[in-house]
Amino acid sequence: MSLAKDASNQNSLVVLPTGLGKTTIALQVIVDYLSKAKGGVLFLAPTRVLVNQHYEFLKENVLLDDIGIITGEDLIAKRKKLWINSIICATPEITRNDLQRQIVSPDQFSLVIFDEAHRAIGDYAYTAIANSFSENVRFLAMTATLPSEKQKAEEIIKSLRIQSILQKTDESPDVKPYIQETKTEWINVNLPLEMKAIQTCLRLALDERYTQLRKNGIHVSKDNKSLSALLRIRQYVLTQNRRSAKPLFTAIRITYALNILEAHGVTSFLNFCDRTQKKKGAGVKELFEIDPNFTRAVQLAKIAQSKGIEHSKIPKLQDIISSVKDKALIFTSYRDSVKVINEKLIGMGIKSEILIGKAGETGLKQKKQIETVQRFRDGETKVLVATRVGEEGLDVSEVNLVVFYDNVPSSIRFIQRKGRTGRKMAGRLVVLIAKDTIDEVYYWIGKRKITSANAMGNTLSKKLEKNTSESMDEFL
Repeated sequence: MSLAKDASNQNSLVVLPTGLGKTTIALQVIVDYLSKAKGGVLFLAPTRVLVNQHYEFLKENVLLDDIGIITGEDLIAKRKKLWINSIICATPEITRNDLQRQIVSPDQFSLVIFDEAHRAIGDYAYTAIANSFSENVRFLAMTATLPSEKQKAEEIIKSLRIQSILQKTDESPDVKPYIQETKTEWINVNLPLEMKAIQTCLRLALDERYTQLRKNGIHVSKDNKSLSALLRIRQYVLTQNRRSAKPLFTAIRITYALNILEAHGVTSFLNFCDRTQKKKGAGVKELFEIDPNFTRAVQLAKIAQSKGIEHSKIPKLQDIISSVKDKALIFTSYRDSVKVINEKLIGMGIKSEILIGKAGETGLKQKKQIETVQRFRDGETKVLVATRVGEEGLDVSEVNLVVFYDNVPSSIRFIQRKGRTGRKMAGRLVVLIAKDTIDEVYYWIGKRKITSANAMGNTLSKKLEKNTSESMDEFL
């Protein structure tokens, strides 16, 4: 286990495809540290389901009684007692908060493991946690892929004080024999005429706002009407071009609505409109009560819904699921479409459940999430419809079919979703793409980012080696 040996000697970032044993490497490093009686171990993971998974794995494989698990569902009095264990599995937010409250001392740990380390950017809790520890504490960071953006990747390296990147890809000679082939199918669907009419109305409403922004001196592209481009100019508009605030924020809302319609369907679009209409903000009333194109879009969507029209992805998804006997995992980024998909599958007589995070009134608590995943593992449930909470580290090793109901413009999320299949046997990945929609845009963005992400490890390794060499030269 050369990767584990290297990771024991310096702060390391292990980049390894899903299913090839990142947790086993962590186990080797943990055992090494505990055998040298160097102090306690803190094992961090971003979701409660994943924390519980690591906890169960360590209980099975480490001959210690004092292994604890801490999440936000534990009260402070209970957490004070749990923090004294030799190994702690915990969520980042509660760890950061308890370090700041001085409920736990950073001095009791000699090894901190950051799972899904690509999250260590911005104000995510991993950054604050890392800053709480002295230089003497060993950090082990793990991820299936680095970000495609160099700035984000460098931020992770800096935040977690990484000294070496230990990377293996699907093409690495010592990895390839253990990788199961995953066949990827890109299935295109056409929007029904009813949805195209709604789409046209929304695009006309959006064009009006872009025209107004250009009249106000804001440089916005006629061809690239992306949400990210609008969000980038938000601060400038608020501080230096206030008259553009109303058309800008209305354009942002219309873009959200359009993306949801195109990728997720009629019901998700209408639910988004209902929630938005209840909010107070610039241009909301005008958009929903006066704008002829937007109000027409909502009217057409309600008519389509009354006819049972949802999205052309739904019948295609039903065909795919009904044609296989094995379990399937369906990913979608939007909670409303999780509910729609699940109800359609249950209506077909298929045993289907949802896996979503705990936030909001409709969220699933930690216990419910764990029970849902276990039923899926045990085969009691054939289909699991999941949001992002199912993308990171979820151990469902016997899933041979993963379906992307929507596309994601993120190399990290694409690779994590894909990694849920093809772990122990050949896998199948199906990506549904609605023609002439945001799905196609995200497809090309994702493709470009995956290429960049694959090369990022080598780029940063060379930079780390150069910095180390320069530091040694200065010392000498």
